[in-house]
Amino acid sequence: MVEELAQADDAVAACVDAAVWSLPEHDLVAALDAAHRLQQRLAAVTLTLVREIDGRGTARTHGASSTAVWLRERLRMTVPAARRLVDLTSTLDTGNPGIRQALAHGAVTLDQARVIADTAATVTTSAGVEVADKAVGVLVEWAGQFDPTLLRRMGTRILDHVAPDLADAATAAALAAEDAHATRDRHLTISEQTGGRLRLTGTLDAETAALLRAAIDPLSAPTGPDDGRSPGQRRHDALADVCRLALRTGDLPEHGGDPAQIVVTTTYDALTRQLGSGALDIGLRLTPDTVRRLACDATILPAVLGSTSQVLDVGRQRRLVTGPLRRALVLRDGGCAFPGCDRPPRWCAAHHIHHWANGGPTSLTNAVLLCGHHHRHLHHSQWTVHLGDDGRPEFIPPAWLDPDQLPRRNHYHRRT
Repeated sequence: MVEELAQADDAVAACVDAAVWSLPEHDLVAALDAAHRLQQRLAAVTLTLVREIDGRGTARTHGASSTAVWLRERLRMTVPAARRLVDLTSTLDTGNPGIRQALAHGAVTLDQARVIADTAATVTTSAGVEVADKAVGVLVEWAGQFDPTLLRRMGTRILDHVAPDLADAATAAALAAEDAHATRDRHLTISEQTGGRLRLTGTLDAETAALLRAAIDPLSAPTGPDDGRSPGQRRHDALADVCRLALRTGDLPEHGGDPAQIVVTTTYDALTRQLGSGALDIGLRLTPDTVRRLACDATILPAVLGSTSQVLDVGRQRRLVTGPLRRALVLRDGGCAFPGCDRPPRWCAAHHIHHWANGGPTSLTNAVLLCGHHHRHLHHSQWTVHLGDDGRPEFIPPAWLDPDQLPRRNHYHRRT
């Protein structure tokens, strides 16, 4: 297979720099159709490979928390895209083989395949496998005419075409299945962008959607005729207001022994001169104006940093020993320190490099911040960790994974 794919890669490479300007219009359109069809057929190959990798547990043997996270590192794709790929592989494995064949022949796209697979699963539950097979055949034909949105809409009444006598009885079952799908597919993804911004994407179930609208709609109204904010900007500001109100209640659960809070790191001189920027504990930068505004209503915790941002000493906000040490770990590691992990500090716990039960001290030089998955993985694998010359964590992979056992570091949380 590797050789065949290499030949296909050479063939595609020969087309990249082709003089398409010289093609007649009908050849140009035909080439576009052929390229699109090839893209879908390669997607079918990719799904086959992902299915095998996921089934073997390759991701976990390499230290990743899931196949989706491993694909992000290996293929440089986003976790949501990788997760959709893994989910579709699982769906096609348990669904109608006609969907995979249609994708392999370039008759449907990946998005259309998802729609057909979801519809087939619903029809199977309400009307059986034979009717689902008929539904898949009809939907594959329709895929040549309709985009995924229209195809999904038409799929809600597919039984009217393949089993009219079951359509009414299946409607209630379909609604129940849709509710189950909404519960299964609910998610919220927070992706970091340039300039310290975050992109929110996700799917809310009906109840959560109603809660969100009830919370932000009153706060999204224009403040007056001179309010120049767009509707999207007003919803953004409303969400910020809701978060501020939630933090002020003091009822949110703790993270790593600390109350829910915003942690900003800046220098003392810069703060007093009102000139310096700051960094959030999730790695994002803040303007000097924002730092000063947050400092007006904040607890100031001193920390002494070396020239390489290594934490040398940490002040105490309270008498608990773990409080200052955890803040020092957050300042140093920025999140889970295991290579390739992007989980923030609030998802992490402190790991003793030299185990406490074996006499290891509870100190900054003997601690590293790890998420739950990588904390367990480090305890039950051949990975080891130590601090490098600059005081930052380095992880040594097992020899079977890297014969040279070169130290690896996490670059997701670096601030400098």
